[in-house]
Amino acid sequence: MAFTKEVTIAGDPHVYRLSENLKRYTLTDLGFTTKNNGTFILERSLDATSPYKQGIKLKIMIKPDFSAFKMSTVTANGMQKANIFKREQDQPLVEQYHFIIDQLLEREVLVQE
Repeated sequence: MAFTKEVTIAGDPHVYRLSENLKRYTLTDLGFTTKNNGTFILERSLDATSPYKQGIKLKIMIKPDFSAFKMSTVTANGMQKANIFKREQDQPLVEQYHFIIDQLLEREVLVQE
């Protein structure tokens, strides 16, 4: 998955891009960590019953200069994409996904189109 300016999650009708008002300290406040190359990473479990349980998670990576990002829902090991919108039993995962996305929209990390 390459870094892009706009991202769509499989099953989600919205397109997301980075906000022009994005600040480094906002990412830190929201729990993003930094890799050695400066890339910001956020991995959050979508299991509302236990955030520590290994399951499907939302993974976001942002370039250090805020020029592009990656965002996807992935399996526990982070190696395969997972579509949480196609199965009825994944509805709690969708609710948690929207909760996290709403926080990112509110804090002006992402913009929804």
